[in-house]
Parts: sequence; C-alpha cells; structure tokens
Amino acid sequence: MNPELDLFVPGVVFLDIVFTGLEGVPEPGTEVWASGMGSCPGGIANLAVAASRLGLRTGLGTALATDAYGDFCADILCGQENINLDASRRIEGHSPVTVSLAYDRDRSMITHGHPLPLNADGLVGELPAARAASVSLTRDRLPWVRRAKEAGTLVFADVGWDASAEWPAEVLDMLEDCHAFVPNAVEAMQYTRTSTPADALAKLAGLAPVVVVTCGGDGVLAHDARTGETVQVPAVPVPALDPTGAGDVFTAGFILGSLREWPLAQSLAFANLIAALSVQHFGGSLSAPGWGDIADWWRSARTSPLAERYGFLDDVIPGGEQRTVRRATATIARLSDAHAE
Repeated sequence: MNPELDLFVPGVVFLDIVFTGLEGVPEPGTEVWASGMGSCPGGIANLAVAASRLGLRTGLGTALATDAYGDFCADILCGQENINLDASRRIEGHSPVTVSLAYDRDRSMITHGHPLPLNADGLVGELPAARAASVSLTRDRLPWVRRAKEAGTLVFADVGWDASAEWPAEVLDMLEDCHAFVPNAVEAMQYTRTSTPADALAKLAGLAPVVVVTCGGDGVLAHDARTGETVQVPAVPVPALDPTGAGDVFTAGFILGSLREWPLAQSLAFANLIAALSVQHFGGSLSAPGWGDIADWWRSARTSPLAERYGFLDDVIPGGEQRTVRRATATIARLSDAHAE
C-alpha cells in the first residue's frame, strides 16, 4: 500500500467562536465584553489541523454545510491548512457551532449542531487509503475501522465524555481493530472502574497494542503490549492559558512519532511538548503549534533541565524554511487578510 495520506480523520467539524479576555461568564440579565475574539474550524478539525501543521498529509472526512460558516471552514481547512477534503461532502443546512468563553485559565462552551449524515460504513464518504486513521469509540462498531485495519492502516482511538455516566465496557470492544488507545485519565478510570491512572492503564493494557493514558499536568503513562514496555513521561511545565484542543494536539504528535517508528518514550515526550505549547494560547486549532514554534522552544530550552529529554529534536526538526504558527489566521470577518485578534 502506498497511500497518498498519512492520516485520515473522520468526524464532526464545528465552527468555533472563541471569546477571550473575560473576567467571568455573564450572570442572567447582564452583559460582559470580551477583549479578544477568534474564529476557526473546531471539533475533529483540531486534530486534522494539528497533524497537518506537523507535515502529515492529512485528509478529513466530514459533512460541511453549504452556509457561510461551512464555506469559511472549507476555505480554512483546504486553502490555509492544506487538508485534503476529498472524503468530505457539502450538505444543505446550517453548520454546527460552538461558542467558547475562555476565562480563569479554563473555558465554558455552548454548542448547537446535528448528527452527521453517515452511510452504512459509518462515514460520510469513501474510506481513503492512509497510513493512519483516528476514531472515537462508540457503543456500536463502525465497519470502516476493521476495513482500515485489514488494509494496513494504523487506527488510533480516543473516547468522548459519557454524559449518561454509564461508561459501558462494550465501547472498548472496538479496540481489537485499533493500533492505539489514547484516553485521558478520567475517561480511563471511568471505563475501568479504577481510582488511579496507573490502575486504569494496567486494566486497559493489551486491549490494543499500545495504550496511552494522558494525565494533563502530571504527564502521561503508556504500555506497549508488543514489547511489554511501560513508560511514564512527565509533562512540560508551562503556564497554561487554555486547554481547549490540547488532547488533539497530543494525539497528532503521538501519531507522528508512531508513523516515524520513534521509541515510545520519545513519541510521548514529543506529544507532551506540543500539547504544552498549545495550552499557552487560546482555542483549539487556533493554538496548534507548527515546527517553527517547536524550533523556537528548543532554542530556548537547550540549556534547561529538559535538554537531555529533548535532545532528539536536533534530528527531527526539519531544516530550511519552517512554518511558525502562533495563532491561526482565521476570522469570519475578513477572509482576505484574516487574523485572530
């Protein structure tokens, strides 16, 4: 197989509108002003954008509405972020929207949308050939996941928050068709009925060849069933501004390391680093770093205590022109010279 894509990402794309500089959320009957605002494709686009900025040839399978918001998202994803939309469709209707209120180093969100018009395979279009793919686990299996595995694609799985609080174990059955499972610590503990991330990892180990449990500021735990290796990698200490999308950025970094066949600890350290760089800025795909950001960080960290752990960056940061991304250049108001305020 010689696929044109490194990564295929299916799912829902939201238009994210992020308000920043808030002292708090408005009380009923009141109004507050935000000192900053940015707009960008969100939802599964967070992972696609993060991967594309790392140089992975990324395709996205979604349904984009034919309204102005859908046009905006398609333009940014394809024209600005170099994401392949061949496996996507345009549909009549209105785009799903999330409004994010960033304040006190956290955020609150309001979302409106409708389910995607999926086909019998669980996608909106055809399954493209790709070296890797991402999936969010569901109670009902998605037929394309097994087809992707049989075609040689490495499938990386995550899982969403269960608002019903049931956390049914059968959701994990899909992992037999996946290469890696990357839940956060809360999700891992809920699904395994355990009280620590380490105990959750021990119960999840073996359900997929690689299991990774992310623990935010406490770093990450992982187990590779193929080698029996268990690894713990600390987080990169940074002042966190907004955690939105950090998990997607982490996953993009881990997928990159896996496709390049890096050692497990190196892949996790790299994923931790770019997730840390992302939380220093506001909002989802607005904050996903590029190689230029990574190179800038490494120049300042060479003489720090982190130098030994990240010495491999000398060999992996691309030479020549690098794309530095501090904030996405996406706002609805001005597509011609768009910017995030």
